[in-house]
Amino acid sequence: MFKKVLISEDHESINISVQKTLEELNITNFDYVYYCDDALAKAQKAIREKQPYDLLITDLYYEEDHLPQKLKDGRELISAIRKEQPDLKIIVFSAEHKSGIIDSLFTDYGINGYVRKARHDSKELKKAISSVYNNENHLSLDLKQDIKQLNNYEFTTYDITLVSLLAQGVLQKNIPVFLQNNNIKPNSLSSIEKKINMLKEEFGVSNNEQLVAFCKDLGII
Repeated sequence: MFKKVLISEDHESINISVQKTLEELNITNFDYVYYCDDALAKAQKAIREKQPYDLLITDLYYEEDHLPQKLKDGRELISAIRKEQPDLKIIVFSAEHKSGIIDSLFTDYGINGYVRKARHDSKELKKAISSVYNNENHLSLDLKQDIKQLNNYEFTTYDITLVSLLAQGVLQKNIPVFLQNNNIKPNSLSSIEKKINMLKEEFGVSNNEQLVAFCKDLGII
């Protein structure tokens, strides 16, 4: 099992909960911090002392407070630590549930496990730690199914055009004019509304702003 673990989590109660989970796995050599900058500093110090961490468990989002930080979130922390210690195992423990963002953590940031904060998350975190220790990536079954659905959807040029226009601040009711001027079909308001509603339903978002944000997270626009 892992010998030395670093916990980076800004909420004290969750930080303590993760510590307890490690203790239940008989992992007693761990450090914890509440800021990403402190996590990077701890990792760098451990490397200098030739006693590096085996595993990092980090949150994804960190609340800002009176202490200014260079690293704003878990993604920036992961990128920074990977430069210092490329082989470090990393598990993200977050409330984020958007499949596009979670998929990006594996494909773009090379994390080894993702556990969503929810009911029974301590049990899921234990599974993740064991799986990652055995060199297996970990993602719960429900999230795997969501990501599979996401990866099965193929964005068309038409889809991207509609979402890009929304992202540029074009009102949905004004999109037909743009499409007609550029000879893009279908360009009726009803067909545009139908396609945008289908995209929102497909990806589980409730309004156009969330659809735009979701597609930005995916790198579609």
